Amino acid sequence: MNKTELARKILTLEGLSNEEKTALLELIRGHKKYGLVWEEKPEDIEERLREDLPVLVERNDEKVHPIISDNPDAPNHLIIEGDNLAALTELSYTHAGKIDVIYIDPPYNTGNKDFKYNDKYVDSDDEFRHSKWLCFMSKRLKIAKSLLSYNGLIFISIDDNEQAALRMLCDEIFGSNNFLNCVSIKAKASSGASGGGEDKKLKKNIEYLLIYSNNLNEADIVFPVSSTPLMEYIEDKKEKGISWSYTNVMTKPGTKHYVTTIKAGNGDDINIYEVLDFEIQSVSTLAKKFNKTEEEIYTEYIDSIFTTENAQTSIRTRVADAVSGDGLFLAEYKPVSGRNKGKLIEVGFIGATKRLVSYLKNTCHITPNGVFKLEKIGTLWSDLSWSSVSKEGAVPFPAGKKPISLIRRIIEMCPSNDCIVLDFFAGSGSTAHAVMSLNASDGGKRTAIVATSNENKICETITYPRLYNVIHGYGKVVGLADNNLRYYRTEFLPRERSVKNMRELVQASTGLLCIKNDLYTEAPFGGRKMNPKYARYFENSGKRMLVIYEEQAIPFIADIIKTMPDGEKIKIYVFSHGSYAYDDEFAEVEDRVELCALPQAIYDAYQKVLPKRKPKFLVDDLVTEIEETEAAEAQATLDFGDNEAEEGGDE
Repeated sequence: MNKTELARKILTLEGLSNEEKTALLELIRGHKKYGLVWEEKPEDIEERLREDLPVLVERNDEKVHPIISDNPDAPNHLIIEGDNLAALTELSYTHAGKIDVIYIDPPYNTGNKDFKYNDKYVDSDDEFRHSKWLCFMSKRLKIAKSLLSYNGLIFISIDDNEQAALRMLCDEIFGSNNFLNCVSIKAKASSGASGGGEDKKLKKNIEYLLIYSNNLNEADIVFPVSSTPLMEYIEDKKEKGISWSYTNVMTKPGTKHYVTTIKAGNGDDINIYEVLDFEIQSVSTLAKKFNKTEEEIYTEYIDSIFTTENAQTSIRTRVADAVSGDGLFLAEYKPVSGRNKGKLIEVGFIGATKRLVSYLKNTCHITPNGVFKLEKIGTLWSDLSWSSVSKEGAVPFPAGKKPISLIRRIIEMCPSNDCIVLDFFAGSGSTAHAVMSLNASDGGKRTAIVATSNENKICETITYPRLYNVIHGYGKVVGLADNNLRYYRTEFLPRERSVKNMRELVQASTGLLCIKNDLYTEAPFGGRKMNPKYARYFENSGKRMLVIYEEQAIPFIADIIKTMPDGEKIKIYVFSHGSYAYDDEFAEVEDRVELCALPQAIYDAYQKVLPKRKPKFLVDDLVTEIEETEAAEAQATLDFGDNEAEEGGDE
């Protein structure tokens, strides 16, 4: 029996009210045959968001105020105070498809007062403990996915209480094909010789990190590496009886001569050259020849030392098919993936079987202090120190901090040094701290957005002070002054679309618009000071944004735009009762502006992630649905019969 037939039977039952029939119909509609299933538990904040709209208002008072760098190019980091479901909803308007890295450290649901649902701690004996946690996480992760850039990455810290359930949930939301790894992290040093204590379990010292990509096949990922002095690395290999193959030195590079051009799998050209008059010697031979240590040879010839590999690549196969001989050949082409994607590179192949030439320098970090061998770190991260974590940022955090070295490693897996990083379980602010630290190390312009509730005033007494300390310095730690920090608080406005409510929403949306456009500097408009009752104008580094609150100001604004110098298009947000953005009124300057009607754009964004709840009485809707299904089936039968008649007539 299918769902429609079962629904028909429910509709014919006597002695049940519409509410009771509705409850049964909802069970039918919501039943899943496969996958992770849990009991839905309503969440207060979700119900509020279906009735009220969240907006962001910047705080600037004695306790909390913006921190602005003297550097005009400093990145703008954001703290959002409020429930993270509201924060994610707000970001669905400002940052849909823009977040490159998400790192979260959600409550582990240990049953030991670490997880609240509807303002109540969920105890270990709560029969709906896991359902509540899955409801809580599912809503937030679904919105988080919509925020990720096309090939963005999400990292989630978790322990064994919910690791298995979280993996299944993420498989459903992000797709099991986008699962990258589950990393085991040695979190704390074990102490004592006993087991786990009274609960008869082994002592815990491992946490997990689930990693997913929004589109794994297209993701460009920089895998973390360890760094060891080269000679120390080589000696360790020898002591363990592991062969070390980087022993060949290209002492004479020779000259290359064009041979032929073949096609790659995607149709691109691969130019093949043969290298003539080259010379290869071993590291040991050169050390004896010049009376030097092998360490000196490795340092002096680091650019020329190589090994050969039996690499299984399509390029190698194509080269082997195209040329013969046991010499050295170079293939010149543009890779379609990997770190050299789209760049013209040369790859060497040597010998009759065309073994890949792999240079040591590509696996090393060369510094004035020596050569360091880089090795990809696998899925066990046991090298991170937790000894000074409590001191980081100079703020207490009883719930425990994650070391910024861990979060830096996570962020570094994104190749862009101007990426946007989000943490919507911000806690003490470790993620923003890590972003600032990483920028200081490599000159990047990454921006951090961190969101947390202000329960027990954590946001204003821990998160904000920590990041204040990071920027200004604390103890002997030098401040990272090239950073801006802004603090926003979530407020709510009625969702009902009255003209009064719509105007209030547009007036209150300026913070959202500044965040959306990363533009916070208010300026005169065409040399004129704007009346903030009618409009506000923002400009910085060539970017321009105008917010029009009263439509009667439009003719005057359009005339001013005619007199302004050319530049980047002005992004204009204008109050409108619908989706019309006054295109006709700006027709004479249409090539200089980009128009957007408010609050419709905000309504649309919020509707996608948290639509207003429909009435729960489904009986009438289902009757209509069944009638439409039956009518469609009847029409299909009729159409089929007509076709038969037509075919018979042709005969």
